[in-house]
Amino acid sequence: MEKNFKYTLIHKDKHCNARLGKLKIFDYEVETPIFMPVGTQATVKFLSPEDLKNINAGIILANTYHLWIRPGEETMRLAGGVRKFMNYDGPILTDSGGFQVFSLADSRKISEDGVHFKSHLDGTRMFMSPEDSIRMQEAIGSDIAMSFDECIPYPSSHDYVKDSVERTLRWAKRGLDAHKKKDQALFGIVQGGQYEDLRKYCAEELVKMDFDGYSIGGTSVGEDKKTHRLMLDYTLPYLPEDKPRYEMGIGAINDLFAGIERGVDMFDCVLPTRIARHGTLMTSHGRINIKKNIYKNDFTPLDDNCDCECCRNYTKAYLNHLFRANEGLGNRLMSIHNLRFLIKIMEGARAAIKEDRFLEYKEEILKSYGFDERGF
Repeated sequence: MEKNFKYTLIHKDKHCNARLGKLKIFDYEVETPIFMPVGTQATVKFLSPEDLKNINAGIILANTYHLWIRPGEETMRLAGGVRKFMNYDGPILTDSGGFQVFSLADSRKISEDGVHFKSHLDGTRMFMSPEDSIRMQEAIGSDIAMSFDECIPYPSSHDYVKDSVERTLRWAKRGLDAHKKKDQALFGIVQGGQYEDLRKYCAEELVKMDFDGYSIGGTSVGEDKKTHRLMLDYTLPYLPEDKPRYEMGIGAINDLFAGIERGVDMFDCVLPTRIARHGTLMTSHGRINIKKNIYKNDFTPLDDNCDCECCRNYTKAYLNHLFRANEGLGNRLMSIHNLRFLIKIMEGARAAIKEDRFLEYKEEILKSYGFDERGF
């Protein structure tokens, strides 16, 4: 049976590689470029599925590692998959679990078979193989699944990265062979560190395997901005135009623009909700630290250019109070705002690409919003 999953290129900006596209994901359709909120444990922290719909979120992420650890594969299957489990009527993407295996677990050991590691919850010894990752993602029932790969630390030597890329390619083939769920797309993940030859090689070999889409891995892991941009330049020319391109873990606004300009379609990151919980808010007038005393008696909206629930109904003074009082409503409202802010940025980007003015739009945003070097 042919998968009902397809990327359609609607328009390409005449002045750069920015792409306006439509992604048909089985029963759903979304336009790209798109920013996807992260729901690590089958929830975007403090937000309900209704909140996500209200901010016009499309695809959201769930985390394979965390859902494997808790509540577990059996519960996911019995629930009928993560969409029913969390009651979200929209497309869901899962990562492979590989990043958490490598970043959260102590005493990990990588072998050809997979990765031995310890649970971050109780230290239980565990093992994940490419086949395990695919099986769990099928149990979760996401619409888009990721290949199991090694997230390469930066910097790493050429020899180390070469060996890692070869293993990632073998794992990608094993996962592809194990994948049987017809109503689930599977993406390959391009690694290669900061090395042009290895990025090109990894991309070309994955394309030969004919995945449904391709992810750009190993970026935003500590490299400087110039190196990050080069990683994209070393990868994107070798990915097919008729399939979606997804850069994982990107939420800083200047990094989002850099990816879109080069032809990336999909992004995700915990950044907007994480910084919101610490009182940092993205606005059209620049960054706001709501904890500051200057907002204690400021009864104006957070952002008069925003249409989210937070900005329509509440003041900076109230948000300042909620944060200082450690009230959960503050986390909810500020997370709603930061996510809506980035989603509106994407809506503006799509409109600009359609009119061949993405580069102008990018410069307008970066100049008028006063983003710092971190991009938020």
